[in-house]
Amino acid sequence: MLFGSVSVWSIIVLVLILWLIIANIRIVPQSQAYVMERLGKFHTIWEAGIHIKVPFFDRIAKKVSLKEQVLDFPPQPVITKDNVTMQIDSVVFCKVFDPKLYVYGVESPLAGLQNLSATTLRNIIGEMELDQTLTSRDAINQRLEAVLDEATDPWGIKVTRVELKNIQPPQAIEEVMTKQMRAERERRQTVLEAQAHKEAVVSRAEGDKQAKILAAQAERDAQIALAEGRARPIELVYEAQANGIRHLNDANIKENVLKLKGIEALKDVSDGRATKIYMPSDIANVISSLGMVGEAMGIGDATAVDTSPKPEAPVKKDECIDEDTGLGGIEAYMTTEDIKKDVEEMYQQ
Repeated sequence: MLFGSVSVWSIIVLVLILWLIIANIRIVPQSQAYVMERLGKFHTIWEAGIHIKVPFFDRIAKKVSLKEQVLDFPPQPVITKDNVTMQIDSVVFCKVFDPKLYVYGVESPLAGLQNLSATTLRNIIGEMELDQTLTSRDAINQRLEAVLDEATDPWGIKVTRVELKNIQPPQAIEEVMTKQMRAERERRQTVLEAQAHKEAVVSRAEGDKQAKILAAQAERDAQIALAEGRARPIELVYEAQANGIRHLNDANIKENVLKLKGIEALKDVSDGRATKIYMPSDIANVISSLGMVGEAMGIGDATAVDTSPKPEAPVKKDECIDEDTGLGGIEAYMTTEDIKKDVEEMYQQ
């Protein structure tokens, strides 16, 4: 009976021991840490993994998350250097790097961080004017992060990033800023329109200049081409005359032939329109009749000099000229006819 009772008590004690062991087994999740106290004093920090707590002696003082936390603090009223009151909403990114300091360093770490952020932000903004505050967010973030990180080291908190979420100036200041922005945009628009007008005028002037230069060059080339066109037929006529004289010299033409040619030339000269006739001495000796001389000198029954204009040969119509021919084609045709006429007159002289 005693043996049986001892066995029962042994089983009960064994069960109690097993229950205590199982009940004091703790599994710490990843990214968390447990601050352990033994008999009211700090004992150790449990990292992620399995741990056994001593019953009745050990106690979990605080479960601390090691993840990075995002603290969105409410808007804080701040006053700038030029006495403008505005609301600034900030966001602080932090994480716990020492659970012991986080638990025993300050009573309420997050509340302390919020108040520290507000006071530091007021100090920084108080040294800046409104325009500088609106355009210096990066500088404010860096200064605020440096101050908070240094101040929270004894609390076991690492401030990784600080951002100004929103800057809300007073309503009157917003209206003034809106008017200023509108005036600035209108000024830019006016400047751009003036620049566009200037560029258009300059471009138009450059175009007119180039057009006049090209027109002058075209006129010059046309005059040169026209002069060359007029000079070439004259040059060819003189070359033909020179070649004719050269051929006559080379042919050794007899004197009788030359006299005959002279008489043929006199026929054209004495067409009744000339008042004076110049005759070579040798031809004068050949002509025995004095009737021509008397008529030329006005002796006897002289023929009256015909002073009417010599009829001109009709201008042949160019088959290429019609009603659809342009002004340039007609001018070219008239220029060609003038050149022909000048050549014929020069040849007659």
